[in-house]
Amino acid sequence: MPKTTKSGAAKKDELPSTLKKSSAKAQRTFAKAHDAAAEQYGSEERAHRVAYAAVKHSFEKVGDHWEAKEEKGPSDKRAEGGGLNNPVPSEEGVNANASKKHLLEVARRLDVRGRSTMTKSELVEAIKKQNRRAQRR
Repeated sequence: MPKTTKSGAAKKDELPSTLKKSSAKAQRTFAKAHDAAAEQYGSEERAHRVAYAAVKHSFEKVGDHWEAKEEKGPSDKRAEGGGLNNPVPSEEGVNANASKKHLLEVARRLDVRGRSTMTKSELVEAIKKQNRRAQRR
């Protein structure tokens, strides 16, 4: 099912919940990538994977929504290595390639306890956990 209107805007009722709470740019990125992939591959599941990959290239998940990244690019080792065939697990939208300073700031905004003593990989895991909690609410 198409995710964009004839004018190119994202259909809000067709978007995943985390994108409904995100910027119009994130919504358009998902919707246009989804529609192009659905047309090319004919698979709804593959279209969703492609659309999320496009979003993750420019946005990172913070709590229950997506925010623009400072620099575009892959957000984790899985994205760098090419998706499903890569055995490395996804970081679920957390920008694991960001600096520790940036991850500490995101963790502060999400009120992650003990963040000041965490390593970079521990921060990524804690942010993922907080993101899941926020999405469940």
